[in-house]
Amino acid sequence: MMSIRTTSVAALVVALALPGMHAAAQTAAPTANQGAVSAAKKELVKKVLAAQQSGIESIANNLAGQTATQVMQGTAAALSRLPADKREAAAGDIRTEVRKFYEDASAMLRKRAVELGPSTIGTQLEEKFTDDELKTLLTWLESPVNRKFQQLAVEMQQGLGQKLVAETRSAIEPKLKALEQAIGKRLSAAAEAGASAPKSSAPKASGPAKK
Repeated sequence: MMSIRTTSVAALVVALALPGMHAAAQTAAPTANQGAVSAAKKELVKKVLAAQQSGIESIANNLAGQTATQVMQGTAAALSRLPADKREAAAGDIRTEVRKFYEDASAMLRKRAVELGPSTIGTQLEEKFTDDELKTLLTWLESPVNRKFQQLAVEMQQGLGQKLVAETRSAIEPKLKALEQAIGKRLSAAAEAGASAPKSSAPKASGPAKK
């Protein structure tokens, strides 16, 4: 699995956003030709969605991965404050937990993405493509050339990503270190300002009036 780091808040946003997309698609005002979609066209759209299922699922995997990435980034500061002899073990435990989250979240999101395909991507295909265009698209999607390209796409993207990281690491790492230092200084300054601020004393309750 590629580098995985994430935030639970983002995971909730993702999980909540998908049902929202579904509801929006269901309540959207129908277009002029939406009610006249033939059974033959619906079948063509269904086949296109089936041919593109791996792409739909990859969107869900990417969302889960982005969320996982943010969580790992958020734990970096806490890990750096641990004693050196405890840090590696704790980091390993956290990676295990994040990996489990990623696997669970990506499975849930993949299932939901496939369920939402007909009401989102499918609706767009019905509205924007003619029957003949869908047939042409389906012929391409099911062609051996396209299947070969899709099989190689992940490998090609990984190769580009690895090369990009290797070529830019020396330029990016100093910028990242400077950013971390700047953030650390701002946080320290804010903490010191909060500690030195005068604390307002609560007014003393007055006793009963003397007669």
